[in-house]
Amino acid sequence: MTALLHRRLILAGSIIGAVLVALDGTVLTVAQPTLQRDLHASFVQVQWTSTGYLGAVASLLVFAGRLGDRYGHQRLFAIGILGFALTSAGIGLAPGVGWVIGLRVAQGIFGALLQPATLGMLRATYPRDQLGMPIALRTSAIGLSAAAGPVIGGALVAHLGWRAVFFLTVLPALATGALALAVRVPVAMPAPSRAPSAGAVDRSLAARLDLPGACLLAVTLLCLVHTLVALPDSGWTVVTVTGAVAAAAACGAFLRQERRAASPLLPLGFLGSPPVAAALAVLLSASAVMFGALFVSTYFLQDVLALDPLQSALRVLPLAVMMVLGAPAAAVLQRRYGARRTTVTAMVLLTLGVLVLSQLDQVSTAPAISGGFLLLGAGFGTVMVTATAVIVHQASVEHAGVAGGLQQTAMNTGPTLGVAVATMLMTLMTPTVAAEGPSVGGPHRTPEAFTAAMGTTLLVLASLAALGALAAGALPRRTKKTGAPQRPTSTARDGRDGQDGRDSQDGQEPAGVATVTAAE
Repeated sequence: MTALLHRRLILAGSIIGAVLVALDGTVLTVAQPTLQRDLHASFVQVQWTSTGYLGAVASLLVFAGRLGDRYGHQRLFAIGILGFALTSAGIGLAPGVGWVIGLRVAQGIFGALLQPATLGMLRATYPRDQLGMPIALRTSAIGLSAAAGPVIGGALVAHLGWRAVFFLTVLPALATGALALAVRVPVAMPAPSRAPSAGAVDRSLAARLDLPGACLLAVTLLCLVHTLVALPDSGWTVVTVTGAVAAAAACGAFLRQERRAASPLLPLGFLGSPPVAAALAVLLSASAVMFGALFVSTYFLQDVLALDPLQSALRVLPLAVMMVLGAPAAAVLQRRYGARRTTVTAMVLLTLGVLVLSQLDQVSTAPAISGGFLLLGAGFGTVMVTATAVIVHQASVEHAGVAGGLQQTAMNTGPTLGVAVATMLMTLMTPTVAAEGPSVGGPHRTPEAFTAAMGTTLLVLASLAALGALAAGALPRRTKKTGAPQRPTSTARDGRDGQDGRDSQDGQEPAGVATVTAAE
């Protein structure tokens, strides 16, 4: 097999794996109402088909990245995507909603193994200075899948039923898993300082994996996700307060464990780095704002403006288009102007997009609506590129998988936070009336009341986006120019150059690495 063919096969596998995860989430949203009716499930049970998956993914991403660092991202990718295919087929054959929920949790576990590995495979195959085009293609494919997901899901549900949306990904996932097993990816492993005995290997492996830290982090994120999901419906009850307290206690225990561990799961020096902390804050803020605004706007389009799902999707389409087109442009802008300027500008665009949407009412035209989503997509797509690049660059090679898992944890937690905040604000500010006319967003809520509450809710989200812009001020400045020649990079040793994870640039990753998106 030639080197060119080898790289193309790895690129195809990485793109397909990332796209399948993105497509699975978008088509499921369309299928949930039909699934609920067919399985005679409650709304809460249907909600857990998404929440169970999200909790499993969010709690395991960092540990999955660490496993990839230890055993090789290609191996984790193959296990993840094959497991993803089998659980998808199982959900399509499930006899009841309990089986669907359980299999969705299992699918989340395999998704957590799969997602950090998609970037790791590319980094192990391509030299760092040649990653630009492969990741740009991957980014564009993810954006297209997000745009096409609702359309494909709607057509499948309408003609074949909800089970078809799960069978959709089975054959591509199986084929990609077989491809991942057949094509070997070189794994750069740091050489040990000495050859330990067999017993010492086992003890060293346990230390490197930091199993207590992984368990504590999983409990922290599970409790946090559960609290955020339950809070909008039930408010501060015994259950939600207990979940919040448990999350805080587990987080404290996790930090204590990481300080004491010889080989911590998440090195606190990396997490405490100002650029990394700022990048994570920006990712959390941007994803919370974008998904919170999208959640509220979807109800506005369908319930207030009485648009059907296809018409609503066309209004939102500029968001996906800007994400597809903006990823390659964001890499160029970051290389030219630096992460700080590019990200601050992107957060300003995101804030303006939310402000435009906050001014919508019952007589708003399609250009005004689409313009708001266009700004939203331009800002969100750029932020995902630049903030992710900072996190990837700050991590050493040995912790590249952990860095990817940490970035994706923020990207899974942010939307949950944004939807929870939006739901609570809409519930508190939308008055209920004994009206005989049409209701929106729940029983006896008039379109006028919903629109007024939506405006205030989006203003709060815009304020959160502005805080994210302030956090972006701590990101690195423009790339420093150096005259030193770069060392040659080979496929087998990619990632070994610069073991401390730093180049001669000021917090900048090479342009190609800058195009990693959140939809991983």
